[in-house]
Amino acid sequence: MGEAVEPDRQATSTDGSKRVELALGDELVLLVPPDDAANPEISIVVPALDEEVTIGEFVDWCQQGIGKAAVAAEILIIDSSSDRTGEIALAKGARVLKTPKRGLGRAYIDAIAIIRGKYVILGDADCTYDFREIAPFVERFREGYEFVMGSRFAGSIEAGAMPALHLHFGTPLTNFILNLIYGTRFSDIHCGMRGLTLAALKRMNLRSQSWEYASEMVIKSVRMNLPTVEVPVRFHKDKPGRLSHHKRIGWYSPWLAGWINLRAMLVHGADFFVMKPGLLLLALGLAVTLSLAAGPLTIGGVTFSLNTMLLGSTMAVVGLQCVFLGCMAQTLYDATGAARRRWLDLFAFTPTMAVCGLLFLTGLGFAFNFLAAFVQVGFTVTAEILAANHMAVAGLLAIILSFLTFVSTLLLHAVAAYMPDEYSGNGGK
Repeated sequence: MGEAVEPDRQATSTDGSKRVELALGDELVLLVPPDDAANPEISIVVPALDEEVTIGEFVDWCQQGIGKAAVAAEILIIDSSSDRTGEIALAKGARVLKTPKRGLGRAYIDAIAIIRGKYVILGDADCTYDFREIAPFVERFREGYEFVMGSRFAGSIEAGAMPALHLHFGTPLTNFILNLIYGTRFSDIHCGMRGLTLAALKRMNLRSQSWEYASEMVIKSVRMNLPTVEVPVRFHKDKPGRLSHHKRIGWYSPWLAGWINLRAMLVHGADFFVMKPGLLLLALGLAVTLSLAAGPLTIGGVTFSLNTMLLGSTMAVVGLQCVFLGCMAQTLYDATGAARRRWLDLFAFTPTMAVCGLLFLTGLGFAFNFLAAFVQVGFTVTAEILAANHMAVAGLLAIILSFLTFVSTLLLHAVAAYMPDEYSGNGGK
């Protein structure tokens, strides 16, 4: 199951629970209940910050869900509270990892090393997500899915559980943006109840410290090509006496959470904004420039000449640069090695250098042809050298594109060279 963690010190309390100070630094302490589960298949891993109002009932819900699913499971609460949350959870039979208050995403990162189950179910400790119903997650895991995403919209949302702004604007809008950028069909990317294999969680190498972990996790599941499925979940409103974290922080908290999740979508999806637009610009730019390389062209009484060629050349240059930026972005994002191998094969070093050299010499030839003709007519613009002038513009474009391809290929192979060895692809070609 999970990797073993060597403790620095262990002590047994009078109630039979164990206090384990972990060899992980950062003030992490694991509290283990007397009836700790042995060899769990499922780990329910949930951060908690000052949730003493709900934590006892939440652990009860988890135990009911474990019983209904008939699965060996542990409950791990990542506790950064200043109240009795950890004490109550431990008394109810949950493991408690005591951590400093460093953010929701960081809480999950801290817990990875001590998770023991093969499968991990995440969520909130406030009894909004119904952990009495974990059986659908367990079933999907056993069917071979590595990422099981909960969906409140496919399940049920209790009246008053979600603010109207979230329900009708924020969540649908960010769902649409993520699905557009990554070509996915998630219905509820912000659902906190979700599951994945421990192996996948470790491979994700999560970096987000705060709310944006939710988007990073979904995006990386796509980048990793994880077998993914959605399951319906129930979403309840807050228990009486419990104040949500957004309300505790202030009115701006939902907007801040939305912004940092949007930022994560954009940062991890830069290739969307450059790859296809770049290909389109490159194709249009080359078409315009090459169609005028032999001289001016008149269509419907409108003459297209050097100014149009300059526009086409600019489009082609920007387009090629965007394409290479997209290649590098996909190489950096790549978690499987497939994108790296694809681009290193397409821009194999020796053939690409040969093409760059040929393109450069061709462009140089067109430029010198114009220069010779210009000298011959005494450095004056005449109708006789107009065709050579157009060819020279095409030649200059060839020189620029050859240089961009040369430099970008070097950078692409350099980026791939600094990736892990198993993903280095065919960088030696």
